[in-house]
Amino acid sequence: MDKHAPDTSSISFTALYTGQVWVRNGLSEPFFQTRSGALLYGAMSPMEALGKRVLGGNIRTFLLQRHHLIDARLEALIEQHPDLQVVEIACGLSPRGCRFRQRFPSITYVEADLPDMADRKRRLLAAKGFLSATHRVVPVNILAEDGPDSVAALLDGLDPARPVAVITEGLINYFSLDTVTPFWGRLAAGLRRFPRGVYLSDNYPLYANMRFHRTLKTLGGLLGAISRSQVAFHFRSDADTERHFLNQGFDALTVHDPADFYTALPIPRTRGTPMVRVLEASVS
Repeated sequence: MDKHAPDTSSISFTALYTGQVWVRNGLSEPFFQTRSGALLYGAMSPMEALGKRVLGGNIRTFLLQRHHLIDARLEALIEQHPDLQVVEIACGLSPRGCRFRQRFPSITYVEADLPDMADRKRRLLAAKGFLSATHRVVPVNILAEDGPDSVAALLDGLDPARPVAVITEGLINYFSLDTVTPFWGRLAAGLRRFPRGVYLSDNYPLYANMRFHRTLKTLGGLLGAISRSQVAFHFRSDADTERHFLNQGFDALTVHDPADFYTALPIPRTRGTPMVRVLEASVS
């Protein structure tokens, strides 16, 4: 393992709040609720209400937009590839693995996070009888260039004859573009070992939010303070985003706007342009 890989364990703290949002909106089982998450949810409610009233959207809005949209894209991939292998990096308290394994028992679902969070998730799912050979939890550090916790080691544990979808939700904006870019390069290279490889992630581009540039920075500062991490916003156009991912070794990139799915998915609407986008990068 790269001895110089930065410690990113503080990011897991935000999983508590996000997990509570999913519980409160019927996307998660009650056992995913935590006392800290409930306290955070209550403490954030006045600010969330103000954001909804003033801006037409808030943190909870984009958390739900991105989650529903990633779910929809993953479901579409499973319809094409019933034997899909799914890897959710920075899984935190995400309920997606449990939901999708129940709906699609033919898939393999691997949840991955930093060692402490992975151990917590593993014990939680084991206590509820969810873990099996085709639903497991493993440690990973996306900044490790090699070693047992690296992305390469994570992909090595999959069947090379079956397609793979990798998900990161609520992760990449906690890193500067320079820091997260090598991860994308290693991921694209690793996915080429499979018949098809797809990467799904959320992103908060500045070009979608120029009217609320200062507000977005303020939200970023708040999330950074909560997680004790820096929050960064990447890319200034769809073309810039696509160019960057192609340069890292992906063959194609689609940028999904939640507003395009308002009539198809049960997601909250933003007054004006949504702050979040879902990126779908692929290798052939």
